[in-house]
Amino acid sequence: MFRRRLRLSAVAGACLVVAASAATLGAPAEAEAAPTDEPAVQVTIDSFGPTAPKPGQPVVIKGRVTNTSSVTFEEPQALACIDRTRLASTSALDAISTEQNIPMSERDSCRNLTNDEQTFQPFDQPLAPKETVDFTLTVPWKEWRINDQTGVYVVGVAFRGQPPNSSRIMAGRARTLMPVLGKEPLTRPVNTALVVPLRHRPTQLGGKNFANDSLATSLAPAGSLGRLLALGRQHQVTWLVDPAMLDEIRQLAKGYVVVGENGQTTTGTGQTVATTWLKEFDAGRARGNQVVLLPYGDPDVAGLLDSGEPLKKLVAQARTKTERSGGELAPGFTNGLSLEGGAAAGRYLAAASGGFTGATTDDLNLVSSSSWSASTRPVLTSTPVYDVLTPEGPDQIVRTVIANSSLTTGGPDPETAESPLQVRQRFAAVTALIAAGGKGAASVVVAPPRGWDSDGRATAALAASLSLPWIKATDVADVVAANPKPLTTKAPAAAKTNGVLTETQLDGIRQLDDATTTMQNLLVDGNALPEVMTQALLRSTSSGWNGHPEEARRFSAIELGSANQQLGKVHLVNASVDRGLRKEIKVNLAGSKGTFPLTITNDTDWSVRVGIVVSSANRSDLKIKRLPTAVLGPGQKWTPRITASAEQNGLIRATAQVTNADGKPVGKSQELLIQASQYGSVGWILVGAACALLFGTSFVRIYRRVRTERRNTAAATTAATTTDSSTDSSTDGTTADPAHDRPEANGVPEAPDASLKEGVGSKDG
Repeated sequence: MFRRRLRLSAVAGACLVVAASAATLGAPAEAEAAPTDEPAVQVTIDSFGPTAPKPGQPVVIKGRVTNTSSVTFEEPQALACIDRTRLASTSALDAISTEQNIPMSERDSCRNLTNDEQTFQPFDQPLAPKETVDFTLTVPWKEWRINDQTGVYVVGVAFRGQPPNSSRIMAGRARTLMPVLGKEPLTRPVNTALVVPLRHRPTQLGGKNFANDSLATSLAPAGSLGRLLALGRQHQVTWLVDPAMLDEIRQLAKGYVVVGENGQTTTGTGQTVATTWLKEFDAGRARGNQVVLLPYGDPDVAGLLDSGEPLKKLVAQARTKTERSGGELAPGFTNGLSLEGGAAAGRYLAAASGGFTGATTDDLNLVSSSSWSASTRPVLTSTPVYDVLTPEGPDQIVRTVIANSSLTTGGPDPETAESPLQVRQRFAAVTALIAAGGKGAASVVVAPPRGWDSDGRATAALAASLSLPWIKATDVADVVAANPKPLTTKAPAAAKTNGVLTETQLDGIRQLDDATTTMQNLLVDGNALPEVMTQALLRSTSSGWNGHPEEARRFSAIELGSANQQLGKVHLVNASVDRGLRKEIKVNLAGSKGTFPLTITNDTDWSVRVGIVVSSANRSDLKIKRLPTAVLGPGQKWTPRITASAEQNGLIRATAQVTNADGKPVGKSQELLIQASQYGSVGWILVGAACALLFGTSFVRIYRRVRTERRNTAAATTAATTTDSSTDSSTDGTTADPAHDRPEANGVPEAPDASLKEGVGSKDG
């Protein structure tokens, strides 16, 4: 809204009065009341017909007026208006002034028609605030007062009324484009390919788990995807499809659950609508509607390429994924790329259009003409097929189809430009001028920009316009085939960065990419990486996350947790667990060198190649001999012996980390406590002296024992000889005891059981 202009002298006078009052009263002066906004109403044109009148035909305009101000308008009235300047070129349409910097009451580009009562409509009652009234205006041809030539005119409806304490003013206006088909016939038909985008931001978290039910809601007949798909029943269109979305819809049809923020799941209700949508999609392809599959996940091409490696490679991976799996989803599909705005610059177009497995010359590179400035925009009145020069890329020239953005610009007033009526009138106006502007074949491609049509109604209006008499509906493939000799143009200029995802979102993609790459390099067969992990990574790069940062954060966090869970299944075995938490592994290292065992287990369903790295956290003298990697099958364990050395005594805190074949960490590290027992020079001397003393003493004792035993043996031999010689007669008269082999005591024979009775039952006993 515009404020009333105040004269400089009045403002100065008011300031002086305020200053004087403040000085006199000694109190702060009240701030001067700001000028009030102009009272305004909203005028909406709901119906305009015929779309392109011929000379002599009356035009009927229907719509409504809503009082959006806080005042009541007396003597309200709706009037038809026209700017009688004939527009004969598409560039003239683009140059129509929006008059946004002119107060509503002073806009005079659309002159009111008042000569015929049908061209204006007084309302019976004053128009109160928030009240809405309908109008119907029928404008006879003569009231336009224009010639009979083909051209385009700006026409509309203005509202006039009298607010309180004011004269009558124009408080609202709505305009549209009116193409006029002159008496001379149009010189050529316009082959028109309408590209209908079928895209939705990712909602599948993995398997049957979905973040929300928004995709299922969109697939319903009243949803945006339901409306867009229905366009293929009556019109020939080209569908621009994200294959990742098709995967999600197929899972919806099989059954799914929605995972809430608290982790609780509820059964999804979109199984039926998903099944119906897929059947209609297949039927539309059978009717001949072309299917162009985008890179898998519909990635933010500019954002990924600007980020460099490792995210840069995901663009080629997304294109390869579409090329390899697209045939199963949509037989006979076209591998395509769609860029707009700054993302259509040469460095992006060249990098994303090729360099991936399966790239062919039949791939479609679709770019919006809005990517070029108005002064450098290619001329699209005859052909949309161009060879775009891309000297900064690997390919110097890229065959490109340029969609005419002027066909979807809408009406001259920005606030209503995207309404279905305004889109239809703009499309009719541009194509009518192309049909009247030359001879020979003329081809155009219409591609609604991303985020332009949230409910699908404007695109439906474009499809309905394909029935205009000078339009010949076709698809992009036929347009390319009809223009075998493309023109040449330079790639559009662009800013330094042109991605739509935030740095926070890109950082989440980096983390998920690192986990996915680590998992792939862990597997003996990298191609055995679960497809759901690759799909999740590519979905995380979707341009559809633009404007949904919280959903993007949650999606990346869940998928990263899932990837880390798989990595965690390859881990060190630790028998020391306290309250469910793994404790440190304790190791004793005696001497300058020693070994200790560590066990790695593979709890995944695949064969993996693993290594192990031990590093000190608080000492620099711990040295570990590096081990070669080993292959573990599903459920297998590996227990290598770690060779370590330390130069000093003490407790060493270290970590043991499982790695993949590339040396990248797998899962979490395990803490080790290594007790090193290293002896110094003095210690070794003492140990040696102790050993010498021990062994020396033992040798002396053994020598003495041997010598004693030899002497005893000699004495025993001599005694035995003497005894044998005196067996029959002894010199001392004693005789041997034959029962106990010992001498008799004092020559008195010993009782037979004396030894057994000794000490038993005696007083001394």
